[in-house]
Amino acid sequence: MKVAVFGASGFVGEYIIEELLNSNFSPYILLRYGSESKIKRYNECKIITGNIDNDTAIEQTMMNTEAVIYNIGIIREFKSSPSLSILTHDEITFEKLHFERLKQCVDQAKKLNIKRFVLMSANGVKENGTGYQSTKYRAEKYLKDSGLDWTIFQPSLIFGNSEGKQEFCKQLKKDMLSLPFPAPLFHNGFSPFNAGSFKMSPVHVTDVAKAFVKSLKEEKSIGKIFPLGGKNLTWKEIIKLISVASDKEDKMFIPAPVLPIKMVATILDRFPWFPIAKDQLTMLLEGNTCDGSQAFELFNIKNPVEFNLDSLSYLSDEHN
Repeated sequence: MKVAVFGASGFVGEYIIEELLNSNFSPYILLRYGSESKIKRYNECKIITGNIDNDTAIEQTMMNTEAVIYNIGIIREFKSSPSLSILTHDEITFEKLHFERLKQCVDQAKKLNIKRFVLMSANGVKENGTGYQSTKYRAEKYLKDSGLDWTIFQPSLIFGNSEGKQEFCKQLKKDMLSLPFPAPLFHNGFSPFNAGSFKMSPVHVTDVAKAFVKSLKEEKSIGKIFPLGGKNLTWKEIIKLISVASDKEDKMFIPAPVLPIKMVATILDRFPWFPIAKDQLTMLLEGNTCDGSQAFELFNIKNPVEFNLDSLSYLSDEHN
């Protein structure tokens, strides 16, 4: 089966490409000029050079394929830094990458009579949420109303060895754990007693990639939304495990009321060097838990990778 993949060069995308190739699929991927090196096995893929904001490039990527995977997503947007954009002349926004380009890919699939469409969404999407959540929600709704044979995945926190690409645990190590002051245990209000108590369900990137690829030929997945998550862990448990895995066993932690941090982020999160955006803080405090057992059972993913010191060994300085 020939599969058009959008978002192939990122952290999760490369694992999806690897799984597609190992399962005898033929990936057709859209890459910016000069980005071939971001894909390990690019010579085994059909490469279409172009940008996601170019309708012709989208059409060329999807032409002669039988399925589409849309895996483009960002966790922060930069509205006033065109030089940082992955687009040719525009800003990095949730509206553009989560909804508008998804809409164009869905419309193009219908035009080319490609019925199968798999979307990377996120756990916790909602109509009136943050910009991240609301654009993902609208993307889901547009796909569900399209008449295509769709499957949507909603992962919690995705972790795994990114080999230099952006990944939550490595980013946390760089932005919070490597600094010479205590790491924050965020909490709402001013009482520190619930600091770091919100929960997530980390899921390993290899299990996410397997679910995506196995869904392509699994008819029982059509018209279904699948949460993807592992064991529920508190922020405090997660950040401590990452600290130990990063050879920072002695790292200190301190309760951090989120309100003043949000006030600072409102001003500074437009800059890439500021470690966290206001909306990211909002979503963190909401928690991000889900049960991935339905997907793991349907796609025969046995023994999903747990979030522990063994699976986080890539964070050790010895591996970097």
